Amino acid sequence: MTAQLIDPATGLSPWRACVAPMLDWTDRHCRYLHRLLSPHARLYTEMLTTGALVHGNMLRFLEYNQEEHAVALQLGGSEPADLAHCAKLAQQWGYDEVNLNCGCPSERVQRGAFGACLMNEATLVADCVKAMIDAVGGDPKVPITVKHRIGIDQIESYDFVRDFVGTIADVGCQVFIVHARNAWLKGLSPKENREIPPLRYEFAHQLKRDFPHLTIVLNGGLADNAACVSQLQPDAMLPGVTLDGVMVGRAAYHTPWMMADWDELLFGQASREVPLTREQVEEAMVAYTEREMARTKGWEHGEVRWPQVIRHMLGLYNGLPGARRWRQVWSDHKLKDLPPSEVMAMARQRPPGGSRSPE
Repeated sequence: MTAQLIDPATGLSPWRACVAPMLDWTDRHCRYLHRLLSPHARLYTEMLTTGALVHGNMLRFLEYNQEEHAVALQLGGSEPADLAHCAKLAQQWGYDEVNLNCGCPSERVQRGAFGACLMNEATLVADCVKAMIDAVGGDPKVPITVKHRIGIDQIESYDFVRDFVGTIADVGCQVFIVHARNAWLKGLSPKENREIPPLRYEFAHQLKRDFPHLTIVLNGGLADNAACVSQLQPDAMLPGVTLDGVMVGRAAYHTPWMMADWDELLFGQASREVPLTREQVEEAMVAYTEREMARTKGWEHGEVRWPQVIRHMLGLYNGLPGARRWRQVWSDHKLKDLPPSEVMAMARQRPPGGSRSPE
């Protein structure tokens, strides 16, 4: 069982370093960028509701680039039959994981009776996970995983999240992504729910201590690579306990260049013989964008325009002199009808940092 949760290419957990599912952000274009930066990072779709997949345009929601692997589909839902149907779709489409969202606290999600409110219904979550595992035939190539909070509202006891994880693990779930904050279901916006409830990283470490056979991944507040490395150290918070991985959200989106160090820093891979540069990433994204524009030209739904792709890389030069002007050029809607290669040339008229080398 444990061998299935080790990446033979690295000897480490496949969840060693992940980019969090983020609504309106981690679409297939964003994930293509992230894969350019880190060959080994695990990538996640935006949360897709079961209703959207059962009744909507599957191509629109499920299409992805083959370069994205390993890529996981995150689902929002609470009906075991619908979740099972969607897990089977994910398997048919070649996704590498199906993740159940038990952490989103938004009122819209609560009205759908899923997300963080499911933490109050561990038995129902277990039924959902079991239905999904059965739907994919227990295929180890499509693990069913759960992303959750450590508590809801004023429930701050470790016992609550321990019992939640234990109940779901009993039906065969082996991977838990722990957003180490409570979710307040009333009174806070989703943004405030990412900032106001205090972080309790020790709860994730306690889960790994109490469930050493499970894969435990820490999420929440990891703002830079130093924080990731610190949490992955043996004995980081408890003697004899080492977390399996970290999941980074907004920091990876707003400062994507941090991911360029992940394979060497977090996966122990040899450094690139020829160092990757921001300019190479920008050029690769422009080439990808032009291919996508040509491929989808004339589609009634889904024709790709370059601003919807390029928006994901606007943080590429963050922290370098000239980055603001570079962003302004790429963000200028008056240029949206120009080919992206021409816009890139305009953005580079005064290169960020005054050089062609990375920070």
